[in-house]
Amino acid sequence: MSASAIDNCRYCLMCRHAAPVGHVMHDEAVTPHGIALVAASVQRGLLEWNTSSISALYAEPDSGNCRAHCITDQRLPAAVAAIRATVCAKGLAPSAVYKVHERLVRNGSAFGERVFASGGAEAALFVGDEAHNLWPDCVASARQLLRAIGTDVVPVGMGASTGYMACSLGFPDTARDHARACIEEVRITGARMVLVLAPVDLFTFRQLYPERLGITWPSEIALVDLASFLAARLAEGVLRLHDGQSDAAYVDPTHAVRAQERFAPVRALCVAALGRPPRELFWRKERAHPVGSTALQFSRPGIAEALTRARLKDAQATGASSVLCEDPGTLYQLERYAPDYDLKVAGLYETLATLTRA
Repeated sequence: MSASAIDNCRYCLMCRHAAPVGHVMHDEAVTPHGIALVAASVQRGLLEWNTSSISALYAEPDSGNCRAHCITDQRLPAAVAAIRATVCAKGLAPSAVYKVHERLVRNGSAFGERVFASGGAEAALFVGDEAHNLWPDCVASARQLLRAIGTDVVPVGMGASTGYMACSLGFPDTARDHARACIEEVRITGARMVLVLAPVDLFTFRQLYPERLGITWPSEIALVDLASFLAARLAEGVLRLHDGQSDAAYVDPTHAVRAQERFAPVRALCVAALGRPPRELFWRKERAHPVGSTALQFSRPGIAEALTRARLKDAQATGASSVLCEDPGTLYQLERYAPDYDLKVAGLYETLATLTRA
């Protein structure tokens, strides 16, 4: 898989127009084809892994944009992750990569401590490490919205990495450990449905596991996107809300292009939250760019910051005074730099929770 995607992507510009890192860094070496060309050159003995080539390798954001715009469905992010695994095994990765891996091994999370679930229910809400540690208000608000429609959930994966971060950085064995731990925790609760809070976790469970780790999510446990679930209940009249009265730009979250079926449902929730359609960024929906909430925040923090600031500039250009998003990792990164653009950041689930009524 690695050699095929690398060879096929190295001289291809099909996704160049939508590649987020190339847009913010203005450096052809960190576009998809540039990264593939560096990797292919090393494989052919034309280059060596050194500070420069490894820096390019770790510039791939693993947000899915290149594959989403590839007519031949090249799995370049997975190929890059596999090459990173080889680089990590040789001790050649940036020191920051090994430091975050130590935290992932020690805590099961890159951001804090993990808390295991207690109790059981027919449905579970997968929280994850970003929501639990970086933007916890969205968890309480999501549970409030679910209670409003009579859905009882047990929170699982609180503070837990799904394996995405370890895999993306180049540690597939650690990723498998995290994946198995997440699945086992869900099994213990007895849940038959898992509502997934963040797009990154939805992608990881249903696509990254089988494609990169050789692990399959249990077929008897349904994976359901929370935003889509709530939007359906809203359309049915089960979720009843007071009228929203606000104006904001909606920022499609990191990994949005990996779950494109969410585009319409989440915007229906935005309309309910605001009382009107949200202002739209230029880089939206199928061409949505990520913020710096991927592994870049550890391996290439300068690129991560540039991606986040670019999204805020895009939102500022709409004339909005605030931005709205449902994804905890995206919200956390936006909040870090929003004051520089005179923008306020609001969580979609928190906004909706203030509008719930009996």
